[in-house]
Amino acid sequence: MSDLGRIKFFLTPSHECSYLPDKRASTLFADPNLIVDQEAYSALSQMGFRRSGNHIYRPHCERCNACIPMRVLTNEFIRRGRHKRIWKRNAHLMTHLTPAVYSEEHYNLYQRYIEQRHKDGDMYPPSIEQYQSFLLCDWARSFFIELRHPDTHQLLAVAVTDTLAQGLSAIYTFYDPDYDKLSLGTYAILKQIETTAERNLNHLYIGYWIKECNKMSYKNEFKPAEMFINQHWERIGAPACPQ
Repeated sequence: MSDLGRIKFFLTPSHECSYLPDKRASTLFADPNLIVDQEAYSALSQMGFRRSGNHIYRPHCERCNACIPMRVLTNEFIRRGRHKRIWKRNAHLMTHLTPAVYSEEHYNLYQRYIEQRHKDGDMYPPSIEQYQSFLLCDWARSFFIELRHPDTHQLLAVAVTDTLAQGLSAIYTFYDPDYDKLSLGTYAILKQIETTAERNLNHLYIGYWIKECNKMSYKNEFKPAEMFINQHWERIGAPACPQ
């Protein structure tokens, strides 16, 4: 199944955009009846596709190209300024890499996170079925990065991560809303960058950047990076974190 030419793609009907008001969106999906192997998944990721559950997709909107795939150049990334402070603030946390399988502990944290932070999003209201269909996958080489309190072992954050031939893909991160001051979302990305570099891989795929969407502005902090523009990856500069 590594021959991309054999994959059929399907375009969804136009629907309300989740990120930009007054915009309509359409999504291109790889044939859900085919099992995508690791080689094909890696190749599609290099073409701007992402994974959601067992599905591979990419925005394909009429007269709009606001969603730009982005990947961090992990072999060049250096923590600076705010990132150094966040790293130091969370250095005491325990980090565990675990299999990407369902657990009640993970789901309970996800449920609290969605209910308190994303009531206006597509994932609300959360359910076990929705959690599994969104984050788990039958064929991807996925794992979870857990962040835990060193004394109580309380689960504070989970970063769902996929392994690709050329890097890792940050699928989704959820964390304990009571620990907002730790900037656990940013720290999770820093841990994923570190994990990618430790595996001698060059890229961490961090999803789509949208200039007009404030929720996506944090991705500008992770540089140097590349954006997939006009069917090729373009470098967007040196680290931009303040000193």
